[in-house]
Amino acid sequence: MTESAQPVGSILLHFDPETADPDAPGDQLVGQLSTVTRVGDDLWLASDEANTLERLSPLQRGTFGRHRAFPIGELVDLPGEPEDEIDVEGLDHDAGWIWLVGSHGLKRRKADPAKKGARQIERLAEVRSDGNRFLIARVPVAEGRYGMAACREDGDRRSARLMGGRDGNILVDALRTDPHVAAFLTIPSKDNGFDVEGVAAQGDRLFLGLRGPVLRGWAMVLELRLAEAVPGILTLVPNDERCLYRKHFLDLRGLGVRELCIDGDDMLVLAGPTMDLDGPAGIFRWRDALRAKKESLVGRDDLPLVVSLPYGTGMHGECDHPEGMAPWDVEEGRARTMLVVYDAPHRG
Repeated sequence: MTESAQPVGSILLHFDPETADPDAPGDQLVGQLSTVTRVGDDLWLASDEANTLERLSPLQRGTFGRHRAFPIGELVDLPGEPEDEIDVEGLDHDAGWIWLVGSHGLKRRKADPAKKGARQIERLAEVRSDGNRFLIARVPVAEGRYGMAACREDGDRRSARLMGGRDGNILVDALRTDPHVAAFLTIPSKDNGFDVEGVAAQGDRLFLGLRGPVLRGWAMVLELRLAEAVPGILTLVPNDERCLYRKHFLDLRGLGVRELCIDGDDMLVLAGPTMDLDGPAGIFRWRDALRAKKESLVGRDDLPLVVSLPYGTGMHGECDHPEGMAPWDVEEGRARTMLVVYDAPHRG
């Protein structure tokens, strides 16, 4: 990848500690932002450690506050237990709806090298799943008493999630026989297992970017069509090939998808390492993505690198990971800008 571009600016986010999710770690917002989208002048963000949507409104140029948190369990019926982690990894806004997705991935417990003994080795063998990670949902946003609000119902619009339960949903069920994906559904997400980390919505079309698996250097995007089957429940609509999903394979130089953003007929793809490590990150342009009428294999010539993003290595690793992006201001006479949010920011 080329040398990382330097940011043209930054914004200040004021979070209200009184609204924090009491079941999430103390730094679940400042230290764990995983995705962002913009609705009008407001920013909507989510953390992969909290089960809430966060709305921040502009205070002055470059500063956002008036923080309000919306518990996702109050907006939509969750597939798992209320306390189960959702692991929100993608947000997008389209036509008055906010779409959100959980990672869908299994998780392996961490080992602490500071604690000696066989127990830490045993922890590496422990794999579990939280039912709420299998969440694909849309919620209406509407003008409320204190600004834009996410709501369970707005007139004849109501929140809904993809059909399923704590062990999966109808997308996962369909993938269990997929020749490219099935073998990775039982592998933890950070081990190159199945891991959703990006979403882009347009009408009834939904694109899911996969951080993993990456197959011989090829990343994947799943394209879905959804419809409301019964109030509050979404289902998958078969495409022209009579399949419930369509796969697109992208040559992202060995990286996985971290976020997606529609740009006209193109798709901007934020890419980063699949495994749990610091490494290269960048934004690629997937040309004519929305014009695709069938499954596709997209080579490097149709995936130009727009910009390389700075990333950190830190004294102990695991810092400065670009995780989410959204279009930002477009000023006359200047290049377009994108807002990028980072997980695990370095204190520097």
